[in-house]
Formats: sequence, C-alpha cells, structure tokens
Amino acid sequence: MTTPSVPARRAGRLLPVAVAAVLLVGAGFATARPELSDAEAASLAARYEFAIKPLNEAPPGARSLREVGPDVEHIRSWISAVGAAVGLTDHDGNGRSDDACLVDPRDDSVRLFPVPGTGDRFEPVELRPDRDYDDTMAPMGCVPVDLDTDGDSDYVVHYWGRSPVQFLNTGSGFRAVELVEPRQVWNSTTLNVGDVDGDGNLDLLVANYFPDNAKVLDPGAGPDARMQMQDSMSRAWNAGTNRLLLGKPRGADQAPAWSDASESLPPEAAQAWTLAIGLQDLTGDHLPEIYQAEDFGPDHFMVNLSTPGNVRLRTVKGDRDLVSPKSTVLGHDSFKGMGVTFTYPDGAEMPTMVVSNITAEWGLQESNFAFTPTGPGKDLLSGDVPFIDRSEELGLARSGWGWDIKAADFDGDGTDEIMQATGFLKGENWRWALLQELALGNDQLLMYPQSWPNFGPEANLSGDDTNPFWARTSSGRYEDMAKHLRLDEAVNTRGIAIGDVNGDGRPDALLANQWEDSRLLLNTSSSQPRQTVLSLRRPGAGSSTTPAIGAQVVAQADNRPAQRSQLYPANGHTGVSSAELFFATGSAQAVEYTIKWRTPGGQRSSTIVLPPGSHSVLLGDDGKITTQ
Repeated sequence: MTTPSVPARRAGRLLPVAVAAVLLVGAGFATARPELSDAEAASLAARYEFAIKPLNEAPPGARSLREVGPDVEHIRSWISAVGAAVGLTDHDGNGRSDDACLVDPRDDSVRLFPVPGTGDRFEPVELRPDRDYDDTMAPMGCVPVDLDTDGDSDYVVHYWGRSPVQFLNTGSGFRAVELVEPRQVWNSTTLNVGDVDGDGNLDLLVANYFPDNAKVLDPGAGPDARMQMQDSMSRAWNAGTNRLLLGKPRGADQAPAWSDASESLPPEAAQAWTLAIGLQDLTGDHLPEIYQAEDFGPDHFMVNLSTPGNVRLRTVKGDRDLVSPKSTVLGHDSFKGMGVTFTYPDGAEMPTMVVSNITAEWGLQESNFAFTPTGPGKDLLSGDVPFIDRSEELGLARSGWGWDIKAADFDGDGTDEIMQATGFLKGENWRWALLQELALGNDQLLMYPQSWPNFGPEANLSGDDTNPFWARTSSGRYEDMAKHLRLDEAVNTRGIAIGDVNGDGRPDALLANQWEDSRLLLNTSSSQPRQTVLSLRRPGAGSSTTPAIGAQVVAQADNRPAQRSQLYPANGHTGVSSAELFFATGSAQAVEYTIKWRTPGGQRSSTIVLPPGSHSVLLGDDGKITTQ
C-alpha cells in the first residue's frame, strides 16, 4: 500500500477546513443584509420630505443629570437616562391636534403649549402638583385623555417618586387631583389608556419600574434596602407593582371614580420592569389584548377575557420551532423591551407587532421584533399564539438602543413607515465593556447597586445612535432612510407622538429628546394626495363628545387593499399620539369606512361613506354614525 506523501497528508487535513471556510463565507453572503442601490435609495427617499423644527429650547439653568439617592450615586447617569416625553392633543378645541404636552428633564417641567408654527393661541401652561411635590420627584410622562368626558383635554402626569396626578381642565384652568389617595411612592415609566373590562369607560394601566417606596431621586434617603436594581438581566420580577385602575366618570370637571383591579394582572406581569404597553383587539371581541414590553425579562402578552367590572387576563406564549432562537419566541424572549406599535400591511386582518429592543453593535446585540401573524386572532382564545418573529427577514431587526416606536403612513400610499427612538448615554467615554461585564455577571449580585460599575457623567452607551426611519421597499423589506432624509441627527430620543399639527392631511411627528432640545418633524411630502383624517368621537357628559378610544376602522378605497387601524393613542413608551386615524384614499371620490366601537350597552358596528378630507365622526350609543 502506498503511503501518502507529507504534502498529500497535509492537504487531506486541510480539505475539511477549506470546505468549512467556504461554507462559512457562503453563509455570510446568504445572511448579509441586502442594500439598496443609490438609484433605488434616491427613488424611495423622494417619497418623503420633512422640515425639522425645534419644539422647545434649553430652559434657564438647564441640567443634564438628576440628583439621586446615595445608593445609586455612582450610576447617576444610568438613573438619569429617562424622562423625556410628549403627548399631542387638541387642547384649545380648534379642531386640530396642534398642542403639545412636553416633559423636559432639563428642568423637570411639564409644559402644555401650541406646537410652534401653529399660532400663539394660548399662553403656555405648566402642569405641576399644588401640594406634596418636591425635588425628590420627577415627571416621566404626560398623557392627554378626557377623564371626565366633557369634551376637553385633561392630562395624567406620571412620575418617579410619587403616584400620578390628574389635571382636570375646568375651562378656566386646571385642578390637580391625586390618582390614588393617600399619595404613594411609585416610580412610573409609562401609562396607557383603554377600556380593559369592556364597560364602555376608560381605564388606566400604570407601569411602575423601580420598587414601590424606593426613593430613587432623594439624595437624603440614606441607605435603603428597597432601592434595588433588577435581580436578573433576563428574568427579573422584582420591580414596582404595575397597576390597573378601572374608571367610572362622575361628571364634568370631576375626577373619575377609580377601582383598583391590579390583582387581575398575572403575578409576573405585575412585577415586571415594564417600559411600554400596547393595546389592540386581536380576537374580535372589542376587548384590547395587552402587550407589556419588559426591560430585563420576557415580554408579557395577555389575552383579554374580561366582562364589565370583572377583569380576566391570561398570559399566552408562543411555541418554539426548530429554526427560531428561544429569545425571538413571543413570551420567551430575554431582550430589553422598550416600545411596541401595531401595523397592518397589505390589507392584513391581523397586525404585525413591532417591538423595540437594544440592538447595539459591539454591545448588547439583541434584536427588535416584528411579530407577524400566522393565523387568526381567535386562536389566542384557545391559548395558541399565531405570531412569529420575522424582524431580520423584514430588515427591522437592528437599529441601536431602542425606545419608543411608532407606525404611520407618512407618504399616503397605504403602507406604514416605522419610526424608532434610540440612544442612551451621551458622555465622552465608551463604557460598553463595563456593561457587558455586568450583563455576564451573577444575577444574585445584580440587584444590589453596590455591585454595579460606575456609570457617571462621562459614560457613553449608544450615545451617538440615530433614529431609524424605516420605509418599505418593493421587495417587502424595510430600509432605514434616515440619512437620505437628513433625519440622522444623533439625539437621544425617548418618546414619539404622531399627528397632523398643521391640518394639511399628513401625519407629522414630535420627538421628545433626553437632555436636548426636542424636535418637530413637519411632513412636507407631496408624493401623494393628502390623506383622509378621522377624528372619532362618542357621546360624553351632557351634550359634549369625547374621543372614542378603542374604536376600530376598516377603510376600502379604490382598488387598494383594505386599511385597518385602532385608536389607542398612548401605545408605546412615552409618546402619546393624537386621537385621530389616517387613511390613504388616493383619488377616490368616496371611501367606505366600517367602524366598530364599544358603548356601555355593548359592541356596535356601522358603515359610513365619506369623501376625502378631515372628518369628525360621532359614534352613537345607538349604533348610528354621523359626521359633525
């Protein structure tokens, strides 16, 4: 038998290595993200145009860090990284959503004012509690909502350091009313509004982040065992208690009667580190399912089985298949949920749920989610979850350190674009190595602030991120067009609010930025005719009308696919959109709208035909639809 030569033996050993290398290179090419050509990018970008305008300016004595408790002084920048928020509303009743409620962390103010460029229609107002309020408390969000159903905008402001406050609009000013009596020490990061139990009245979901009674922002608090960080990077359930409050209106200029139904929340969902809440009816019973996006733990998706006055929520989780990583399966993920939005592409009857996460290159390379439907929503009633993550396939997987996320049709072609807020700490020194070491550490130490490395004013963690603007290409994938539209400014954004601020029939965007001036993105696109804007109302107190939160609309225009939308303005992190819905009607002379809504007497459904334009539509308790 002939013995192979040394070179031949070496070649034999190298062959498998060469084959493996070829396979790896081939796999790399197969998984590389496709890129648009310059011509394709220019053609797509031509559909959009924005005028970028300042929404505010630095206040006197503006700061860039918060005073914090001694237990967390060494991670002061981390603790100081949230608080910017914005809500969009029609405060002065002029028929346009052109008034902003902005939370600016630089002076911890909550200011209500006309959006710049819409006229000086009223003097700016600061919403501030008139008692039991000091520097150990800071606002985290402002949610416009007609609490007393008298037709004007009231506001719920939520804070770190205290429970939320209701600011009732009396027509001659505001009356501050505590949400809970006596006032409690909560650390609330987000708040959503919807009719959870189906009695026809609005309820509040309040997400509390740091543990209850932990005085995070009190330098004089002294050592405090309640001041805990998360007890795991991926399975943490030691946060403050999330609250569900059921509302009953008590008349004009009166705060609703609130009943605490928080015990109806599944235990793990109640104690999660929640950063965003999404409401959407997926089963067709006109009760909103609840998506809780959780920091440091799996998100919670709850099917709503409630009846009036009796809340029943059941957590459901997706099943893992052979090709899906566990962390991309709904309800099993271990990523950092920061925001959630819903979009209905191509006439789909079920939405795609897009969830914002941390996807920092060379940092925590997780993934955003795009949970796309694989079956009917009624499958949820039997415990099945008809959703699978397709974020990588759709081009939505990676962006940066994500926060709020919103879907809106900015060019009027019937397909939503997706905007995301990104960025975290904007110091000068890169600190990702410290964070990675922390993330790989022992969970038994993580909850103790003393075990954390220093994250002071010098720390930079994804501070140079830019906000993506994802537009859908002809292939069905989404492409980030921010740099092509000059929207790639490196600002640390927290909240995004969508609405038509100048009445031209096109959605605009307000960006609430952390420690920086906030922005108005005025939509100046002329690629399509103006859209039809529906302001959906229902009967309120006396002869007034109030926004029909939770109403669902299916629009059929020309030969376009059906367009679907549900009215939940407060979905997401800390951006609250206007109480209006946008539909691409093209050149149609008239469009049929099928509208479903819930009243104290039950579910209603009716159809109306409207010409293009802006319409205020009254959804009657008797099931009839009229224009106002």
